[in-house]
Amino acid sequence: MFRTNYSAHLIPVANVAILLFLSATITFGKTGRSDFLPNDSCRAEALRCEYLVRPIGIDAPRPRLSWRLDDDRPGAQQTAFRLWVGTDSLAVAQGLGNNWDTGAQESERMRVTYKGKTLQPFTRYFWTVQIWGENGRACPPAPVNSFETGMMNQQQWQGDWITDTRNVELKPAPFFRKEFKIDRPVQSARVYLAAAGLYELQVNGRGIGDRVLDPTYTRFDRRNLYVTYDVTSQLQDGHNAIGVLLGNGWYNHQSTAVWYFHEAPWRARPKFCLDLRITYDDGSVVVISSGSDWKTDLSPVIFNSIYTAEHYDARLEQSGWAEPGFDDGEWKNVQVTPAPSQNITAQVLHPIRATEELPVKILRRINDTVWLADFGRNISGICRLRISGEAGTTFRLKHAERLDENDRADLSNIDVHYRPTDDSDPFQTDIFILSGKGTETFQPRFNYKGFQYVEVSADRPFTLQAENLTALFLHSDVPPTGRIHSSNPTLNGIWRAANNSYLANLFGYPTDCPQREKNGWTGDAHIASETGLYNFDGITVYEKWLDDHRDEQQPNGVLPAIIPTSGWGYHWANGPDWTSTIAIIPWNLYLFYGDLRPLEENYDNIKRYVDQITERSKDGLTNWGLGDWVPVKSKAPVELTSSAYYFVDASILAKTARLLDKTEDHQKYSALAEKIRKAINEKYLDDTTGLYGEGLQTELSVPLQWGIVPEHLRSKVAARLAERVKADDEHIDVGLLGTKAILNALSENGHADLAYRVAAQETYPSWGWWIVNGATTLFENWPIDAESDISMNHIMFGEISAWMYKALGGIFPDENQPGFKNVILKPNFVEGLDSFEAAHEGPYGMIVSKWRKTDEQITYEVTIPANSTATLFLPESSLLVNGQLLKEARGIEVTKKEDRTVVLQLAAGSYAFSW
Repeated sequence: MFRTNYSAHLIPVANVAILLFLSATITFGKTGRSDFLPNDSCRAEALRCEYLVRPIGIDAPRPRLSWRLDDDRPGAQQTAFRLWVGTDSLAVAQGLGNNWDTGAQESERMRVTYKGKTLQPFTRYFWTVQIWGENGRACPPAPVNSFETGMMNQQQWQGDWITDTRNVELKPAPFFRKEFKIDRPVQSARVYLAAAGLYELQVNGRGIGDRVLDPTYTRFDRRNLYVTYDVTSQLQDGHNAIGVLLGNGWYNHQSTAVWYFHEAPWRARPKFCLDLRITYDDGSVVVISSGSDWKTDLSPVIFNSIYTAEHYDARLEQSGWAEPGFDDGEWKNVQVTPAPSQNITAQVLHPIRATEELPVKILRRINDTVWLADFGRNISGICRLRISGEAGTTFRLKHAERLDENDRADLSNIDVHYRPTDDSDPFQTDIFILSGKGTETFQPRFNYKGFQYVEVSADRPFTLQAENLTALFLHSDVPPTGRIHSSNPTLNGIWRAANNSYLANLFGYPTDCPQREKNGWTGDAHIASETGLYNFDGITVYEKWLDDHRDEQQPNGVLPAIIPTSGWGYHWANGPDWTSTIAIIPWNLYLFYGDLRPLEENYDNIKRYVDQITERSKDGLTNWGLGDWVPVKSKAPVELTSSAYYFVDASILAKTARLLDKTEDHQKYSALAEKIRKAINEKYLDDTTGLYGEGLQTELSVPLQWGIVPEHLRSKVAARLAERVKADDEHIDVGLLGTKAILNALSENGHADLAYRVAAQETYPSWGWWIVNGATTLFENWPIDAESDISMNHIMFGEISAWMYKALGGIFPDENQPGFKNVILKPNFVEGLDSFEAAHEGPYGMIVSKWRKTDEQITYEVTIPANSTATLFLPESSLLVNGQLLKEARGIEVTKKEDRTVVLQLAAGSYAFSW
């Protein structure tokens, strides 16, 4: 049986063009806005600027403006748009854009790059868009939206960079304050704050916003970020005060570990630069800036380390320090200091926030002075403690992922790289000293940890109630864009654990783990990038991280293994199997968003990187790299896996050159990619047996995954891989690189049932083995009791989540129509799974691929969002109606039939197939 709700009649393309022409010439009147015909069923929605909602303080001279078509009708399509940008919201609402009017554009595009008058700094711009539907009728314009520019260039800054001392060993964090007076009605007020280190901002004694750990980590001597705050409502008539508390962050790293961040070339006492720009109702502007007239003193934050913890002595609190009228007579003058770099740019990304508050799940008293709290889940973040007691009582909050044999907090799996010089800085252990003034609250400002358990101890007896301790899940607050649900609870648990690990390792850059390192390991990140993009709207974080790549790349093209870095990683672990992030990340952004800008911005960097590998690898093969990191038991040759990524990079570079109309480069790097492919196959492939190397899982799956296997041998190599997996008892025998390839190589080459059985295993070694043993995040090693590499919150094995979208849901971006303009759908209705649903919210809206099985039939349902299409691959039997092959239905075109598969082209809409 076949059924569809598609009923709309599609207008031929030629007719659409005529209707658009008539609309453009007749309906645009004096106001510039279309006097649209009633068409309330469609409208542009989800307006974004630089992928953010109403951003303020952006520096982009040509920001990207995007929207979606809100139209539930089958076959809904945008055939034209008109966009207005101006400084007058009422005029823009009426169809007058004094900065930019695109005119009616025949186009299905739903993202444009601003090309109007030069944008001015400190200016709020309003914009809206009107679209035409597939019937040529104009839809109502979208509600007016806005974006606001920031500094736009370095010369706009008026403030000085200030600090309190040059002593990098001084431990207490410094306060800074300044008072000023307001004597007229305020129209708007913005704070622009750049810092080397971390900060907390207060105006008139109140914290501003809910963001934390700003600004995000960069290579401080090459790029610094500033954040813009709307503080209009915080100002008051008369006297006002502004206060800043500075933390060390990665800038002044006082903890010691193997990564040598305490020896970073940029290291100095934290500093900041601030401009408070006040616009009065009369149009006048006053700027209150950081300078020599600010005052400073030490705060109760007596120690803070992004790597270890935070120590706070409440006895040193100065009530009202950021309020007007505070007596700062004993505070000292600040020091004016040079800027950390000459590149101060806007931080334009989803900020770090506390997205969840977790209550204590189990609270256990160890003795009179020790309590143990279990939050039931491994997270990244901090704890809030509310407690009372005598002045001077010292509490310690030790954060751990696991417990020892005595059920006490055990740090031995995560403190292995810490090299303390004394006992004053215990790992992942906050210290809170009471003031004795009633119930007190402690919540770290400049640190986060990875933990499930918190051991709270004190130097004297105390009682702890569960409600007095709360865990806060911190991470970059990227909006969710995907969901998975199946009839297999273990599979669902793996998906949730992958999401938890992904978020726990996103802090303005992707990290490996939130406790032991917090490093931006490149290999971990590109392996998990599709998982991130299927599940979250992560482009803003990835684009920022690509800025970090450009800052860290050496002139010869070499990149470090961790980014950002203080200098570690340029000579180990940075081969193409890891630092291919420079090519893979922008390419995946292009596929998922259809946005060419990341490839344009990084093209020269990709080229320099590929040229560097070529310089080292004249014969097309390279052994530069770590190889299949943390394998189960077998490791493929480094030369094979690194050369495969060399091939990937050259291929991406060639494709990008074609997209950017760089013909010579396209030809050059296409030839290079073919040379690498040939070299790999000549050395490692046995045409007769279909084996690569010794026939290990990684040796066979990596060439299949990345398109290295000759087309006529794909089925043979896939069959050898299936045989090998079965010989391994249908369990994985791979490391990091193999986890990216193994499931995809099977499911995309005729062995989806086997891939599912491998993915759903609940015995060692497998992802499910972790889940049935209580894991809520992904681990760093396959054995639960491994002696090394045993972080319990790593994202590096997280590709399995993306595989669920691809293999079971069948959702793929189309390289020829990226950004899910056309969705490739290749679902596999695998044996052993009764139902599955995947949903992904792409640039055009929500894509849903859903199936269920009963004894009698399989039902498959799919939703394609407006203004997009899909190419669907289904078993031939799904199109039998009364014994006859369906030739065509409304909204569906049967394009071809191959290998017992029918290929359908679907218009936007919802469909259901049963067979």
